[in-house]
Amino acid sequence: MTLGAWIAENGGLAFAIMGIAVAVLFSGIGSAKGLSIVGQAAAGLVAEEPEKFGKTLVLQLLPGTQGLYGFVIGLLVLFSLSGDISLGKGLYLLFACMPVGFVGLGSAIFQGKTAAAGVGILAKNEEQSTKGIIYSVMVETYALLAFVISLLLFFNVDSLIK
Repeated sequence: MTLGAWIAENGGLAFAIMGIAVAVLFSGIGSAKGLSIVGQAAAGLVAEEPEKFGKTLVLQLLPGTQGLYGFVIGLLVLFSLSGDISLGKGLYLLFACMPVGFVGLGSAIFQGKTAAAGVGILAKNEEQSTKGIIYSVMVETYALLAFVISLLLFFNVDSLIK
């Protein structure tokens, strides 16, 4: 079987699986990096002031949501797979996964940096620590928008692709 024939026969499934990989891998890598950034800052503060663990944990958890968004999109695509996915539908699913994957990668890293700055606020002035959370959540907005676009694209696949 030639490569062209294989793609014509199995390409839809292959592209849909690539979409799952894009959604889960990129958003997951971003979340891991973001969690690492804020975790390092939080660990430094908690070593000196262990009573601030709970407040640093809130900041620590924020960059993890992008990985969850990608995971949800990946699961939705996975549960929709069948052996007879057309090439067009597979490509569509790949592109539907891209917003949550790519925006999740970047926003989780930037959110981790912002949350690490929030740990700095907590270290210097505990009464103002909520502002660090607000700054960090602002970055989340773009991951949430990308998640919604990926969801809308996924749920409209059958009306747009035959």
